[in-house]
Amino acid sequence: MVLPRTQRGYVERMSESSSRRPSQQDGILRARLCGTAMHHAKWRELTQQETAAAVAALRELAAGRADLLAEQAGLLIGASEGTLHQPLKHSAAQLLIAAGANPAQIPRWIEEGRRRRQGTLRHAITA
Repeated sequence: MVLPRTQRGYVERMSESSSRRPSQQDGILRARLCGTAMHHAKWRELTQQETAAAVAALRELAAGRADLLAEQAGLLIGASEGTLHQPLKHSAAQLLIAAGANPAQIPRWIEEGRRRRQGTLRHAITA
């Protein structure tokens, strides 16, 4: 069956958008990992059941991407240092680490989180 020209273009655009570039897919996964970790994080210590559920959800979502788990953990730690939200963000980071973050990559991302926070502070002061 041959589709009319207008429908062919629509179908082609739909197939192009569904096959996102890897960097776009990674960006979406980054956001989902961070959002899931923050959803499960609490201002108090998590119970064993809460921790197990959070770690299982993050592992499933990450699908072996220890690099992205480490990135998000490090960014949360570095960017939250000295803020009121530091305990909550560290709780989320610990979940990402427990889910299998690559420990060798975390320090680099902590530094990047600090750098980004400083850039945000400088921008806020000059604005």
